[in-house]
Amino acid sequence: MPGVYIMKNKSGEIIYVGKAKALKNRVTQYFGAGNQHTEKVKKMVSNVNDFEYIICDSEFEALVLEASLIKQNQPKYNILLKDDKGYHYIKITDDKWKKIEISNTVDNKGEYIGPYYSSYVVRDTVEYVNKIFKLPDCKRSFDKRTKPCLNYHIGKCFAPCKGNISLKEYSDTVNDAVEFIKNGDGAKMLPELEKNMQKASDNLDFEYAAKLRDRISAIKKLNEKQKVVMCSYKNQDVFSSAFLGEFSCVSVLNFRKGLLVDKNHYFVDGIVDKDTLYGEFIEQYYVDKTDIPPRILIDGDFTGKELMEAWLSERLKKSVNIVIPKIGEQKELIQMCLKNAADNLSERSKSGGREMSVLNELAKILGLDVVPRYIESYDISHTAGEENVAGMIVFKDGAPYRKSYRRFKIKSFNGADDYRSMSEVMDRRLTEYEKQTDEVFSILPDLILLDGAVGQVNAVLPIIKKHNLSIPIFGMVKDTKHKTRAIASNGGDISIKSNRSAFTLITKIQDEVHRFAISYHRNLRSKKMLNSELLQIEGIGEKKAKDLILAFKTVEGIKKATLNELMTVKGISEVNAKRIREFFDLK
Repeated sequence: MPGVYIMKNKSGEIIYVGKAKALKNRVTQYFGAGNQHTEKVKKMVSNVNDFEYIICDSEFEALVLEASLIKQNQPKYNILLKDDKGYHYIKITDDKWKKIEISNTVDNKGEYIGPYYSSYVVRDTVEYVNKIFKLPDCKRSFDKRTKPCLNYHIGKCFAPCKGNISLKEYSDTVNDAVEFIKNGDGAKMLPELEKNMQKASDNLDFEYAAKLRDRISAIKKLNEKQKVVMCSYKNQDVFSSAFLGEFSCVSVLNFRKGLLVDKNHYFVDGIVDKDTLYGEFIEQYYVDKTDIPPRILIDGDFTGKELMEAWLSERLKKSVNIVIPKIGEQKELIQMCLKNAADNLSERSKSGGREMSVLNELAKILGLDVVPRYIESYDISHTAGEENVAGMIVFKDGAPYRKSYRRFKIKSFNGADDYRSMSEVMDRRLTEYEKQTDEVFSILPDLILLDGAVGQVNAVLPIIKKHNLSIPIFGMVKDTKHKTRAIASNGGDISIKSNRSAFTLITKIQDEVHRFAISYHRNLRSKKMLNSELLQIEGIGEKKAKDLILAFKTVEGIKKATLNELMTVKGISEVNAKRIREFFDLK
């Protein structure tokens, strides 16, 4: 029977919504023994605590319900195309020397053309209008003569900064540019421009005639460029996708009135084939859109295409066709779109390509089934058991992910016991995972690295078992010079020095977690020392000491403060201020 299924975590939060032609079969696919899932699905299933379903009368009804539930709940593991685009405007400033700019907001200064939904349209229009009319896009003031920039020397700007154009001629040019934008068709301006060029030439004003000639030439070139991206179908969207393992990029080209009006690309993680990708992506792409075209091109078939056509047709109130072109202009559009997707995926992977290569090597060295893209590392820091703390850092795709760093104060005992400390920290961290109330702790790492040898690993393994989890845990061993030497497991040390890239990454992680933990410890110890010095002053308790530190940052700052400055701190009376001054003046 068809229907919609809803997955929830321990806190009752909806983490995934899906539809199925046969609910029983789909549930078996997720939870049946021996199934091979992507890492994204494995993580999702490990978080499922409750599974609900809603039976529907048809697949179409299931699709409509699924789209509605995803839109309402924004589940964590569904493809969510969160479009943060607002409205965009073309702004004509109200300066003496007006400029044409891009703006995302409207105020009372200047003239605005718009709104436009597409930033691509606005950016492209402003870029070409400034190019055609040779208007400046800099922030210079043109009332003073200055040396022109490169744009003047390559013929892209009239250089009003150099005094090459009068204010009147400049203003007329801006007005022409605004008319060009409003008309939306530069070809309509050509007869008038050619007439004015001829007139200027007859009047022997060859300089102005040359400017008009260049403007005419630029408009004609723009029109030729537009023809290249025109298509015979006035309104259609084009989808193509490129894959790199479980990471993919979908490029979307939007044609309206035969012209390319917008283009975007989206990155998707955890899907490895076009069938699954388009089945989810196209639904989410159009779930909030009212501008649905009657024709959609895609570069690969997917299960449920006919159902998707029916859903889109219902929303548009007219027939929508999803087409896979084989030849001609439409095939060329698919190829152009595919190149965009591949280029964007390549660009994204370049920044992380080296890191991913290192992580693959690390996975091989440690015998991991999964490439450790999300690594947590822990270190303990204290001074003879005082101010006993731990630091947790995260490396995501081989790079520090600082917004997920966390600090811990050891609470269960006093004194120095690194094994016991690490055990407490791991227990608290995994308890937070079970609560699912903290975004950082709600993610399970692919790998945990502890600053220490096999003793640290053995102290933590029982905690992992207690929480019924399976997370690879290793220690990071240092040599006598306090440099990274090897990786420790409960089966013995693993040498990594022979693999330079993996060794460098582990060293980087170990140095970073040590820095993070010890800086927290030193900060607490410093505050304690500062407060203890202030507490020696008669009449200054913990509250006043804290307020003084907050006001002057350091004891040195308090030492330099005048009587009146000390008295500005809440709770510090004249008597308190005098005692503070006497205390430090006598030292």
